[in-house]
Amino acid sequence: MTSFWLGIAALSALAMCFVLLPYFRARRMLSQPQNDAVDRQAQNVEIYKERVAELDAERDAGNLSDDDHAGLKLELEKNLLNDVADLEALNGKPLKLSAQTLVTVVLLAVLIPVSAIAIYGEYGRIDDVRAVMNGEVDPFNGQTPSMDEAIAELEARLQNEPDKPEGWFLLANSYMNMQRYEDASRSFEKVLELLPEDAPQYAGVQGQYAQALYLANNNRLNEDIRALLDDILVREPYEVTALGLLGIDAYENGQFREALGFWRRAYDNAEPVQQESLRSGIESARQALIEQGESVPELPELKNASLSINVSIKPEIAQTVSPDSPVFIFARPVGGRCRWLLYV
Repeated sequence: MTSFWLGIAALSALAMCFVLLPYFRARRMLSQPQNDAVDRQAQNVEIYKERVAELDAERDAGNLSDDDHAGLKLELEKNLLNDVADLEALNGKPLKLSAQTLVTVVLLAVLIPVSAIAIYGEYGRIDDVRAVMNGEVDPFNGQTPSMDEAIAELEARLQNEPDKPEGWFLLANSYMNMQRYEDASRSFEKVLELLPEDAPQYAGVQGQYAQALYLANNNRLNEDIRALLDDILVREPYEVTALGLLGIDAYENGQFREALGFWRRAYDNAEPVQQESLRSGIESARQALIEQGESVPELPELKNASLSINVSIKPEIAQTVSPDSPVFIFARPVGGRCRWLLYV
């Protein structure tokens, strides 16, 4: 932490310099003899005389009429008088640095770093910085912990830092993998307490919470879980986990067409692994309907898509590559973005 605080001190000193340097620069300028105005006035007079001499020469040479000569000379005289008036106005209001000015500058120089440190202490991540700078103690002494040990360590950390939704989410998923569904449901509930309801992942966490409640209830829906599923689908009509649970419940109650509808809605938004499971459920529900004598059309979700392609390489390029070189193939709709990347 020493280097951290030294860095803060250096930046604070730099910030103070930005306030103090203009004051001392102005004080030094005021302490110098005020000859600039006099020099400038003398230069303006010399320039005026040179320009008048040039005008006289042009008139004598016949290049200027008397009227033009008089008009240009009058313009030069006006410019000279304006410059003199500006200098007098500037000299008539000299800059003064009083003791009050010095006190104000010093207060600003001190308040800037003090305010910055106070704001950082309130809204910054000083605890994380301290942990990184000092290095956290490895509770496992460099050894790979078991699942139980890792979960126990995560539980202990969340007891000290209970406002970490990502920690509770990790703990909930760990409980799910260990089939500790009641513990998982409590952890998911904690995540939902910490997440704002307008967060994009809120409905997804709700779906996982409903799944944990469903599994903890011996794979049965109750009124509370149904109410939760209804709320999820109001927020996100195509939430995969919620639709999957409703499909399972409908299938187990012999409502095969309802199950088919839930699973087909979930299929489009599902990940590839989830799609495989949903495809199996869709096929089972379809077969059950056929066995009941109902007519069910062919479903696109059950069709196996395939694509055959021939790849050719320009002869001049083929000479520079070996037969085992990898080839990447990009596929996209006309005018669209890349949708598929094949590696062969």
